[in-house]
Amino acid sequence: MKKILYVLAAAAALSISSCTDYLDINHSPNLPGEDEATTDMALPAAEMALSARYGDVFRIIGGYLSEQYAHFFGTSNYVTYSQFKIASNSTSAAYTDLNRAAIGNATFVCGKAAEEEAWGTYLAATCIRVFAYQALVDAYGEAAYTEAQAGKDNLNPAYDDGATVYAGLVAELDEALSKVSQNPAVATNMLYAGEDATNWIKFANALKLKLLMRERAAVSVDSALTALVNEGNFPTSDVAFKCFVENASGKANPFYQEEFATYFGSTQINVALNVALYRVMSDYGDARLQAFFSPNGNGKYWGSISGYNMSTSDSYKDASFCRPNMSYNTPVYLISMAEIYFYLSEYYQKVAGDAAQAKAYYEAAIKASFATAGVSGADAAIEAWPYDGTDKTLGVQKWIALSGINNFEAWCEMRRLGYPTFGGKRAEDIYDFSSDNLDSNVLTPGDLYTPYQVDSQVGSNTLVQRFPYAQASILYNSNCPAVKSPTEKVFWAK
Repeated sequence: MKKILYVLAAAAALSISSCTDYLDINHSPNLPGEDEATTDMALPAAEMALSARYGDVFRIIGGYLSEQYAHFFGTSNYVTYSQFKIASNSTSAAYTDLNRAAIGNATFVCGKAAEEEAWGTYLAATCIRVFAYQALVDAYGEAAYTEAQAGKDNLNPAYDDGATVYAGLVAELDEALSKVSQNPAVATNMLYAGEDATNWIKFANALKLKLLMRERAAVSVDSALTALVNEGNFPTSDVAFKCFVENASGKANPFYQEEFATYFGSTQINVALNVALYRVMSDYGDARLQAFFSPNGNGKYWGSISGYNMSTSDSYKDASFCRPNMSYNTPVYLISMAEIYFYLSEYYQKVAGDAAQAKAYYEAAIKASFATAGVSGADAAIEAWPYDGTDKTLGVQKWIALSGINNFEAWCEMRRLGYPTFGGKRAEDIYDFSSDNLDSNVLTPGDLYTPYQVDSQVGSNTLVQRFPYAQASILYNSNCPAVKSPTEKVFWAK
């Protein structure tokens, strides 16, 4: 049977739909098959699938698990997320789309580009492949990788441990980077439209930096890190999809479509600012709070608690809490300059042993975060949280910086660095149910707390460490591993 690629017609190359009907496994006459598909079709399709799922489902769940988000008044869509409970069907569609559409199309482009010796296109597709695979490993701990490569029509690929996948991804980037100078032209794409591979090379280096920094506690990679940092060819601006052109279905930011738009008939309000994040940002008047979140119905800033779905009897109504500050054209960030600088700060502290450089990059990271947010006040933030070479300071500042742009990566770095951590408080300590009073001052700035209701598999003062394997894999892949505890750490966090 002829293999069908999950691609869109070129006319729809800039459309992103939360429904993703184009991923249906039945071949439509309006969609090209493998023989007709081109890299100009398949590369944007891979990017769209990555943006739609990483920028929506992964962002939302990451926001709840990192206590940057809390549940809003009176709705039930995500209340289990705020209780640290992720069901296997919660990420099933995202898992399928990342594998079939993002990785599947990127793999096709790699094969086609290799045949044509179009090495710029090959590198771009490799970056999308690597990014999607890393997100899967970081979320689930393991991924079907070795047996799921191009040319292997295996419907039941075995899962590889995360360290094996990471090693393969670094090798993929190295191989693509070694060839790109021969032909740097890049097929139609959304990330760097109309450009050659110059910025894709920088993106690939940033991806490699993230991979190596994440795995270095488990794998000996310091020499590779040093070579990469000495080369110094990293992005000079945030790497983000900025192609959302209209406040309409299929053309807007995917998280905006999910949570703020009414295209699909939904008017529910689900996501609110978490009191833990509010506490630390309000403590020293961090202007990023106003950039990352909208004021409440009273024009003020206030955070809700995790694990409790407030009822109509509570005084804290839907006008009380702040929502993420989103618009239809908000970018989907893949890696920001703040992240790159934070990684470099950590490198100079832990690998190079250069405290002066580590301090300089730490401060550059905070300044870059404020620049992305479009607000002033970086110097005050640096003064409030001065560089001290500790994972606590680095982790808390990274958590804050990512809270408005990439909540999934914030959750990843919390698991790796160990901060922010739990200060022993519970939601009941913050919200007095008898007096109907929510007091954020109960929390120490930079601390997390145990949700009012928390998944029994997680328990008190514990960070969720992984998603459960997706239902689509559990049901249809006979080689899907046995379900693991949500508190079992992924390889780079052990």
